[in-house]
Amino acid sequence: MNLWQFVEPSMLVNLAIVVPVIGALLLIAAGNYPNLRESVTLATAALLFTIVLVITDNTFNAVAMETTWVALFPGLSLTFVVEPLGVLFALVASFLWIITTLYAIGYMRGHKEDNQTRFFFCFAIAISSVMAICFSGNLLTLFVFYELLTLSTYPLVTHAGTEAAKKGGRTYLGILLSTSIAFLLLAVMGTWAVTGTLDFQPGGIVADTENKSLLAVLLVLFCYGIGKAAIMPFHRWLPAAMVAPTPVSALLHAVAVVKAGVFSILKVAIYIFGIDRLKEIPTADVMLYIGAATVLISSSIAMTKDNLKARLAYSTVSQLSYIVVGALLATPIAAAGAALHIATHAVGKITLFFCAGAIMVAKHKKNVSEMAGLGRVMPITMTAFAIGAISIIGLPPMAGTWSKWFLTIGALEADKLIIVVTLMISSLLNIAYLLPIPIKAFFAKQAPSAEPWSWAEVQEAPLPSVIALTVTSAGCLALFFFPQPLVDLINLIPGINGAINGVG
Repeated sequence: MNLWQFVEPSMLVNLAIVVPVIGALLLIAAGNYPNLRESVTLATAALLFTIVLVITDNTFNAVAMETTWVALFPGLSLTFVVEPLGVLFALVASFLWIITTLYAIGYMRGHKEDNQTRFFFCFAIAISSVMAICFSGNLLTLFVFYELLTLSTYPLVTHAGTEAAKKGGRTYLGILLSTSIAFLLLAVMGTWAVTGTLDFQPGGIVADTENKSLLAVLLVLFCYGIGKAAIMPFHRWLPAAMVAPTPVSALLHAVAVVKAGVFSILKVAIYIFGIDRLKEIPTADVMLYIGAATVLISSSIAMTKDNLKARLAYSTVSQLSYIVVGALLATPIAAAGAALHIATHAVGKITLFFCAGAIMVAKHKKNVSEMAGLGRVMPITMTAFAIGAISIIGLPPMAGTWSKWFLTIGALEADKLIIVVTLMISSLLNIAYLLPIPIKAFFAKQAPSAEPWSWAEVQEAPLPSVIALTVTSAGCLALFFFPQPLVDLINLIPGINGAINGVG
């Protein structure tokens, strides 16, 4: 018997947001019993993913799911509405929470980290905020939980308690809160003043607004106000946050924070401006080219970084702007490619960060220059790194191939040849700063060795971490050969209208 059939559709939305909070409280109660605490965390993550799967099934069956928590006054409330783009993000975040938790168990124990209960508690609260962002029914709801996500992840960034961690945390909090207050809040207020509503609606809510200059200002405010998208020059928070433990880096780069940023920009583009209206706004091209510049500049900076996490951080800044560019190209296929990139980048980049953490736990190495010969002692980790790197580059047979392909087609449809060139150069830069790492690991030796390789040399990270990075690297392959379920979901997004049917 399917027990979920007895749950009201609107209740599913509430459960998706509340279940991680309940789990957070339970794991605090179990804090003195590490095995129990981590079992509670894994069980909560698995339950959340199950709830999101049920929501996904309802979405395909056109079941309306909506709930209001608080009505502040007529037309303005904390409301949650399920729509396909939010479901896509929720699927990615809830699934990767399971894998990241598994990884964190191995990492936190292997690295003998302090305050592990606080870590898992804040992680759960952050995921609850992400679910609220996924299903936000209006800009007010999005804004409130966007800020809660920032606040709940701050203790994770400063987890180590060192001066470097505190400094990174100040940069993280300062940039994200200041951009929200200075730009995003103003954009929300401006939208209310112009349209009289903050609700996300298919086709957008500004279609009848004749003042294009005002819309041009609003678009810039949204792009820079959503600081988690890390568009230059408001990107420094992301490299600064690399002082956090690697599971936090995975949370920031793949599961929650940065994806919440680019998801919000894509949602505003589709449900506030509307794809058709967006292409008529004067500053759309300006922000498009700033996004393209972010792609290239951050990739170039990544090449200069010897610290592996720093290199991956600037890679993320670049890859996030792919999604911003896809939104601002304002064509159905580009928007579809941007939505797909949320998933494909997630599995690729989380694999790379998992590998970086595994290397640190097992061999205490942080720099690319120290990777020579590492493939002999960590073959599983470095193979996974190679798979994640190829996916980020966008080469078959890895997941990133599809999203980059559709972004390129979208740029051609929009007659933006410069964006096509940007994407091509970026992929070459990706090759230059990612592929030398596994090549050095497998083909360069720290010292001459006449002994044939054997499994006795292997010194991998703790088993939970190795399982996690194996699963995500397998996901890079799986999403290349079986992307259709995600494509079918993306095709339900208003304005995309089946733009990428028949993939895989």
